[in-house]
Amino acid sequence: MIAVDTNILVYAHRRESRHHDAAKAEMRALAQGRGGWAIPWPCLYEFVSVVTNPRIWKDSASSTAQAWRQIEAWTGSPTSLLLGETEDFLAVLESFVCRPRVLGAVVHDARVAAICVAHGVDELLTADRDFALFPELRLRNPLS
Repeated sequence: MIAVDTNILVYAHRRESRHHDAAKAEMRALAQGRGGWAIPWPCLYEFVSVVTNPRIWKDSASSTAQAWRQIEAWTGSPTSLLLGETEDFLAVLESFVCRPRVLGAVVHDARVAAICVAHGVDELLTADRDFALFPELRLRNPLS
């Protein structure tokens, strides 16, 4: 199963991003494909937070309704799943957050990585290099 990180979701949604076309094509291929793919719940929350933030997008921030319609489109794919914490999640998360350099905002990435590993995700699509701190999770940058 392939999981998708927040940055790919944001780039697929925001047309002004220089990565929009590549990210949108990747999301379309996942949504229309036959293979299972997933979005970790924390990435959905972060997606809404980022695309609706007027400090980032000034006068062109997405409305909450626009962001929500985008989420409904992605999760409407019959092959999509939403991934959350599992019963043994604390043990997995502990092994990730207790590593050197996992501080501050990287703790969020540790949470996403731990969710993916706990669910047996084969690959995380991301442009975020901080995920390299978690070699248990195979990464692919669909934008490069």
